[in-house]
Amino acid sequence: MSIINTIITAEKNNGRMSEYVEKKSRHTLWRLLKYFRVSVGKTALALLFAMLLNAAQLAQPLVVRTLIDDYLDPGNFDFGAIKWLAVVYLVVTVISCVAGYAQQLTLTALGQHILHKLRTDLFSHIQALNSRFFDRNSSGRILTRVTSDIEELQELYGNIFIMAIREGVLIIGMLITMFALDAALALWCLAAVPVVAVITIAYRFIARRTFISLKTLLSRINGYLAEHVTGMRVVQIFNREKRKYDDYAAMNDEYYRLGLTQVILNSLSHPLIVMISNLMVALLISMFGRRIGVGLDLGVLYAFTTYIRQLFEPIGQLSEQLTTAQSALISADRVFDILDNIEDMEDLNAGITITQPLKGRIEFRNIWFAYNDEEWVLRDVSFTIEPGQHAAFVGSTGSGKTTIMSLLSRYYIPQRGQILVDGVEIGDYNVQNLRRELAIVMQNVFLFSGDVGYNISLGSENISEEQMITASKAAGCDGFITALPGGYAHEVAERGSDLSLGQRQLISFARALAVQPSVLILDEATASIDTETERTLQERLVEYSSGKTLVVIAHRLSTIVDSDVIFVLDHGKIIERGNHAELMQLDDGAYRNLYTLSINQDAS
Repeated sequence: MSIINTIITAEKNNGRMSEYVEKKSRHTLWRLLKYFRVSVGKTALALLFAMLLNAAQLAQPLVVRTLIDDYLDPGNFDFGAIKWLAVVYLVVTVISCVAGYAQQLTLTALGQHILHKLRTDLFSHIQALNSRFFDRNSSGRILTRVTSDIEELQELYGNIFIMAIREGVLIIGMLITMFALDAALALWCLAAVPVVAVITIAYRFIARRTFISLKTLLSRINGYLAEHVTGMRVVQIFNREKRKYDDYAAMNDEYYRLGLTQVILNSLSHPLIVMISNLMVALLISMFGRRIGVGLDLGVLYAFTTYIRQLFEPIGQLSEQLTTAQSALISADRVFDILDNIEDMEDLNAGITITQPLKGRIEFRNIWFAYNDEEWVLRDVSFTIEPGQHAAFVGSTGSGKTTIMSLLSRYYIPQRGQILVDGVEIGDYNVQNLRRELAIVMQNVFLFSGDVGYNISLGSENISEEQMITASKAAGCDGFITALPGGYAHEVAERGSDLSLGQRQLISFARALAVQPSVLILDEATASIDTETERTLQERLVEYSSGKTLVVIAHRLSTIVDSDVIFVLDHGKIIERGNHAELMQLDDGAYRNLYTLSINQDAS
């Protein structure tokens, strides 16, 4: 378990979701049961079929008992009654089969309905979580909870819950019937219950940790695969296939060992219960067989042998399903761990609704921000960008440029200070409205599955085809898009791998321009574009953003010389500000040195 313990300890220390979820509430089972309200009709129908199945199973031994004791006696043989009892037995058997099939069908539909509700609730909740949550948790561990952990609940809703109710009622019904037939035999049959209880408790104790370890490794394996399939070219370029294979094999070997343990545990419980039930039948016959005809009817003894098997059959099934139930409850804890996360949630409905386009005045007042504790990325940053101004932020890597853009988009909340847009603190705006007025073009472009048109509009009904084409022309990508097979309907490969990096970047520009934002933010957005295309794009952006606020983080400083104001950052502080001409006049100024270096690099 050393690998598992190491993983769990690391997760607790870095603030990520732990794969080992200690139950935060005693009501996990109750919360799961409440989801049956999603379809009350199907739940009631499943219970009705379960009761019919119970009644049929209880009736079958009674019919045979009546046949043996009342009509097979040579002195009281009644062939007509036997025929009717045979018909009754056939009817009861048919009811049992039909009720069992109808119950399973209803439960399957009910389970899928509930899982659909859980999936949509979970995905909706995940969409409302802030960037800090996604920074701390890998896509692999999130996907495991949305897919594998939800699927674990299928058997719980599709079988175990209703089966537990049905089998519980069946056991009670059989005990009542057994005591009605012969109280002494019934008490004797209950002697095995403590043995079964001890086996079940011991099994539950051993199995829980195994399930937790399996889920921990499954999340880690999923994350590892997602990361390394995406980065396979890097692995191959640096010839690290063997090392990565060894890492994956170590996790897979551990998963195999734990999976084998689970199979052994899962396979052992039911045979033990069956062995106990058969032993009880053998003891019953040997101990009470001599009483037949002396206070005990043969039919009653037969009924008891049948009831013992029927009594231990649901107990055996429940103990066998305990594996699935244990695993499902752990999965439920992990799912609820996300649903209960309100600390990282954004309230998408609260705040001031923006009904008119923003003017675009941006003000940072004494902003302090750190991603972790007090490891300050920004230190007492203050600046103002007036409506319609073109502003640029420059500085070395890690100086805080991108962090400013993230704060402006309200992906993070500063620990100190205020950020105002048009004189209103951004925390007072409705976050969806605010982001609709801001558009960001980042250096790292993400394209989704779908056609080119979808990747520009992202399915928004507010963006017409005409707006999409206009934005594409403004971004300079209409030409190569129309040359693609299918044009705007061209299906993009995963992550846009069939397009060049520059083409993907231009599509991201078109995506931002299509929403017609009040504030356009470029985060080193032209780094992947050749110089000629960049120059053309800059001219179009200046024309397009006339009267709009434009905020740029620049790598090539030659592209920002016409900016109205330039802010120079160093270690989270603004050390210089002004336009290009003003900053170039500063002797040994930081901007002057950066610009000279940038020009020399471009020339080389």
